[in-house]
Amino acid sequence: MINRRWLTIAALAALLLSGCATRAPEPGTSVAEARFDALVVPGRTTRAELLAAFGPTKTVRFDSGMEAWLYTTPAAGGRHTELVLLLGRDGIVTKMRKRPPYPTDPRGD
Repeated sequence: MINRRWLTIAALAALLLSGCATRAPEPGTSVAEARFDALVVPGRTTRAELLAAFGPTKTVRFDSGMEAWLYTTPAAGGRHTELVLLLGRDGIVTKMRKRPPYPTDPRGD
């Protein structure tokens, strides 16, 4: 009886501690689409505002000084919608687009 109790306690402790060992989501993977829509305005939103609101993400820097930033938001079926931003040399969002998941996209399950 005592061994079973200790086994149960040890299993619960391991389960609770495993939550501390899980990795944080990759940058740009946990953006809420409604929040993105409310905060990102082409011609006005700055690099600093994006970093403050959503954190760092996958970025491509071009020789021209422009940058493309990629955020994703969960969509149905374990897939993701891509939220792509183009930032000008001045650090202001110039364009944005959303690419909904295609049926052939891999599931994120």
